Amino acid sequence: MNTAARDAGLKLLREHALIAGEAVTGDKRIAVDDPATGEIIGHVPDLGVAETERAVQAAHDAFPHWSRTDPHKRAAFLREWARLIDENLDGLGGLMALENGKPFEEARGEAVYANSFLKWFAGEAERLLGDTQDSPLGHVIVTFRQAVGPCALITPWNFPAAMLTRKLGPALAAGCTAVVKPASQTPFTAIALVELAYRAGLPKSVLSVVTGDAATIGGVLTASPLIRKLSFTGSTPVGRKLAEQCAPTLKRLSMELGGAAPLMVFEDADLDLAVAETIKGKFRNSGQTCVCPNRVYVQASVAEAYANKLAEAVAGIPVGPAFEDGVKVGPLIEDKAIDKVEDHLKRVVASGAKVLTGGERHALGGRFFQPTVTLGGDDALFREEETFGPLIPVFPFETEDECLEKANDSPFGLASYVFTRDLDRAMRIGRRIEAGMIGVNTGLMSTAVAPFGGIKQSGYGREGSTHGIDEYVEIKQVTLALR
Repeated sequence: MNTAARDAGLKLLREHALIAGEAVTGDKRIAVDDPATGEIIGHVPDLGVAETERAVQAAHDAFPHWSRTDPHKRAAFLREWARLIDENLDGLGGLMALENGKPFEEARGEAVYANSFLKWFAGEAERLLGDTQDSPLGHVIVTFRQAVGPCALITPWNFPAAMLTRKLGPALAAGCTAVVKPASQTPFTAIALVELAYRAGLPKSVLSVVTGDAATIGGVLTASPLIRKLSFTGSTPVGRKLAEQCAPTLKRLSMELGGAAPLMVFEDADLDLAVAETIKGKFRNSGQTCVCPNRVYVQASVAEAYANKLAEAVAGIPVGPAFEDGVKVGPLIEDKAIDKVEDHLKRVVASGAKVLTGGERHALGGRFFQPTVTLGGDDALFREEETFGPLIPVFPFETEDECLEKANDSPFGLASYVFTRDLDRAMRIGRRIEAGMIGVNTGLMSTAVAPFGGIKQSGYGREGSTHGIDEYVEIKQVTLALR
């Protein structure tokens, strides 16, 4: 048991929200539990309209100064913030493991990954380039990129550090101010990160963290004309509602919504590689990621061989609480998440699938579920709904066209994966698949330098990469009539 990591996490736990740097406790409280045990680890304030409006006003008031701050100074702040995060990786990993349930080593790895966005966008702050061109009217046109304005950033529970920095990194680099609303299941990581940002020298009025009822706080953020940009990571139904609420004020939006990612294995693939990468992609955060394979299509000639290899490997995955040594799969975030996995499993088995390994709630009880592999049955459910748990359904197919038809027959289009040794096939799939991201012979493709985002009902906008900062800037042109 890694008690040192747990203790380091508890040292960073703060039971307050932050409005322009002021610690706010409020009268009403929200309990936050450890998913592995159900034990309450702390409380955060259940803030309402008045407190959220204060945070919005602070962001509005701070925007003129922060947006005009030398971009090199903003970059220096981001690098100092990143340095402090590097000094606190064990504590941040421990805190995430406590409130999210993911294994400590995975949580610590997320802290490293989260920090990569700050380091990347520190460089982008120094490269907010414009251009010039001659006008056919005889003028010179100068364009430059300037911050869009105060932002509302709504982050999910499954990656409480990485989703925060993936939004805040470009926002602060561009010169935007922000109000952050973290998920109520995992608020402590966001609070700890923002307190480190203050320590790094960020003017406190630039950034606030508000906790409380999502509908109440979201209603204020979407209705306020002072908020000029909203970025949301979460479910498609909630994304639709937020977009609708933002319409009257014509806010800039970026939405990273639901998945249902297909993973395709062709008969020429390296099956051992495909199995290893399927496991890497699927079981991060116990299968609770929007990009993890939700349905696996395998060419019929190798379907049984792949499925059996996969089941053998999955059967050996260690399951347990976050701080136990060697654990790779932890609990799910809440009780209804277990119910959903169980429901999806029952429905695919009823359609004809065979359970190759797992298939039950884990002997540990609570929110633990056995890593599970099935073969066969009907894939329709998995095209329409994310399981968000440790279940891999495998479905045989005959031809490339059949596989692509099934893969694309979904309202979602976030991530997809293809395993093949045929470069022509890989490029054909890459062109024809309806998804914003395609991994070829890999189950992991998220990095600060790659554009992250989807199409169709998976949302719009891109995070990370050179494109990520564009979500937080406007293009302005000045026409010079030279005499």
